This record gives sequence, C-alpha cells and structure tokens, in this order.
Amino acid sequence: MPIMPLPQFELDLEADRKVYESLKPPSSIVVRFGVMKMVGEFPYDGQAKPGCGSKLVVRTHRGVEIGEMLTSTCPNAGCSKSVTRREMLEYIENSGGRDYPFFTQGKVLRIATLEDLNEQARLEALAKGMAARARAVATDLRLPMKIVDAEPILGRERLTFHYTSEDRVDFRELVYRLAQEFQARIELRQIGARDEARLTADYERCGQHCCCKQFLKVLKPVSMKSAKVQKATLDPLKISGRCGRLMCCLRYEDQTYAELAARLPRKKSRVMTPEGPGTVIDGQILTQLVLVHLDGQDKQVAVPVEDLMASAAGAPKAPAGAAGAGPDLAGGSSTSQAGPGAGTEARPMPANPRRGSPDIDTGESYGEGPEQPQHEPAPEGAPGAPSPERGAASPRGPAPQQPGHSGDAAGPGSGQGRRRRRRRGPRPGGDPGTPG
Repeated sequence: MPIMPLPQFELDLEADRKVYESLKPPSSIVVRFGVMKMVGEFPYDGQAKPGCGSKLVVRTHRGVEIGEMLTSTCPNAGCSKSVTRREMLEYIENSGGRDYPFFTQGKVLRIATLEDLNEQARLEALAKGMAARARAVATDLRLPMKIVDAEPILGRERLTFHYTSEDRVDFRELVYRLAQEFQARIELRQIGARDEARLTADYERCGQHCCCKQFLKVLKPVSMKSAKVQKATLDPLKISGRCGRLMCCLRYEDQTYAELAARLPRKKSRVMTPEGPGTVIDGQILTQLVLVHLDGQDKQVAVPVEDLMASAAGAPKAPAGAAGAGPDLAGGSSTSQAGPGAGTEARPMPANPRRGSPDIDTGESYGEGPEQPQHEPAPEGAPGAPSPERGAASPRGPAPQQPGHSGDAAGPGSGQGRRRRRRRGPRPGGDPGTPG
C-alpha cells in the first residue's frame, strides 16, 4: 500500500520552506569537536543555512576535523534555538569561566558531505588499533604510562594519544617511533582519572550517561565535605563514580546545602522557642527544621528556623547566691551588697599571683599577708588628693577602688595593681642624703 502525504503536512512544509528562505545565513557558528567535546565559535561565510546538529568541516587549532553545530550566535539564525553572543558568554562564565574549553581560532569551511562522514567513520574504526599499537610500544620501552585512547582527525595533520601516568614520563623515543609508523604528527596529552572516564565510560549507576561524557566540560575536584554537608553516606564505594573519584553530582547542590546549613543553629546551643527555652539536638537542612529539647520538660519539639528567637533571650538565668556565680548569662548585672562598691556593677577581675582571689559579692580583696588598713580618699582638690585619671596613691596599702571597678581590674590609672611610694624629706639632724 503506497504512503500518500496528507494535505495538512504539505501545507506545513510549504510554510516552513517560506520561513527558511526568508532567513539569512549565519555569520558565526558554535561548534563542538574532538573526543574531549571542546567548544568553539568560528566564522562562517557560506550561503547554506545549517541547523542544530549539522555536521560541519572546520579548521581548528589542531587541523581540519569534523564538528557538530550546536547553535549560531546570529539573532536571525535558521532555528529557534539560536542564542545571542551575550547569552553564550554568560553560559560559558557560569560553566567554568576560563577553565571552559572554548576556542575562537578557527573557521567553518563547509557542511560535511557524505565522503567526509565516511572518511571520519573509517578513521574512528582505526583508532582502537592505533591505541593498541601505542600501548605495545610503550610497554616495549618500559614507560610508566597507560595509553587510554587515540584520536585521528579528518585532515590527518595530527594524531593525538591520551594517556594517564602518576609520574613524569620521558616519551621522546615513543613519539619518534609512533611518528615513523603512522606518518603523522604525534601529540601525547596527559589526562586525569575523570577525563579517562569521559573517554571510556558510558552509563552511571543512576541509569544516565556519565555527566563528564554528556555535558560537563570542567571537571573540578570534589571533597568529602560535600558528602558530609548533604548527609550522604561516607562509604567511598557508594559515592564514587566510574573514575574511582567522588561523583561529580555532589557538587550540584553543594552551594545550596551550604547556604541552608548556615541558617541552622549549632547543636547544643541555647534557643528560645514559642514553647519555651531549650537546647538544640539536631536539624534538617532541606526542611529547615530544628529539633529542640525543652528545659524542665521531657519533651522534644521540631521548630522552623523562622520561629526561633535569639539565643541570649532563651538562656536561663543563674540562680541567686550560687557558688561561683559570675555575671548573669542572660544579660543582667550582678550588684555587690556590701563594701565601697555596693550598688555598682561588679566586673570579674583578672587573676593576680601576688594577690588573693577577689570576692565579687563584697567588693573587697584579701592579700596573702596581714590585712592592710583601708585609707579614705582625700577630698578632691586637697593637697595630695589623687587626680581622677591616675587614682589615689597609698604609702603601703592598695589604691582605693574607682566606682564601677573592683580589685585589680584594669582601667585608666589603675596601674595594674602597682604601688607608689611617697618620697620623704630628710629627718631632723640626719644626713640629707639618707632617705627616711
């Protein structure tokens, strides 16, 4: 039974033909070429109007080879998937920036013909034999390297061998012997484990093509920190890809997980919830929930991060009169009940090996020797009265405390507990040079 075209299809075909004829040929084309899937933007001066996926013959920095058209950078290109140059540069910047394998030195020669495609298929069929021969020569020369793949190009100007090695290799003899055998310029390019998977791997355990083979151009290292933040299993066998390294997909949501994790309070920190104060036990990054153990209750509640209050407001106050109780953790102030500093804020004092431990409740300090009498400060303006900046100087006892200070607390004029002695004049009838 013959297949007859439907009239509706004929009308659509005629409309598409008119749209195609009204378009202008692109002036530049974005092409993907090589087994490493390099990308370049090359000028084009032909009259044909290729579309996305068309095979092109391009001259690159390596020679004449077959490339695949990705898109064109002209706004009036031949398909709806064309992008502007600004959009293309933004995509490159977001996909790796300077590390992105992007080239501009080249030119689109023509649309690939059937003969070009047949020749390229024949060369690709010979690539495995070329790689096997290179491995045999490297083994004969006892070189510590592994030949991964061979890459011939359409113009035969260059034959590239990709290899892996842990050490630096002197392959001058290998290049000489391969050049004599294949009658082409030989290039040896060292690659890593991830690039090796890009050349040889096919499918990953998720059922999709390996990301490095399908669309990733910049293969950055992945750390175990990404797996810890995402709370994935830390078993290297379960989070490693075909290359033996940590899977590249751990980097996809790493930034999002890090931003969300920064919003969660730390474990064992004090928070205030709508049901009362408590201690953080755990948190969930994606749901932004915090598990809190409430104080005085055998109860755990899950609270959204938005409902948590400041940790200082949720901290319990220290009981009054407790031994060793310092300043109030909740933000209040402690006041002494007796002594010259009564009614003022008591501040913790630094330890002084030459003095005893301060008593914050009374505002007094006890020395190691006998108790020294306290001297009343002279009225301000009287002879020998201390200045407000330097404080009073006592012949033997410690300096009196300024309001708001206790003991040896550092402050303006405190002198860090130093003592000053007043020089006395000569005694009556004594030697003028003998101090009193």
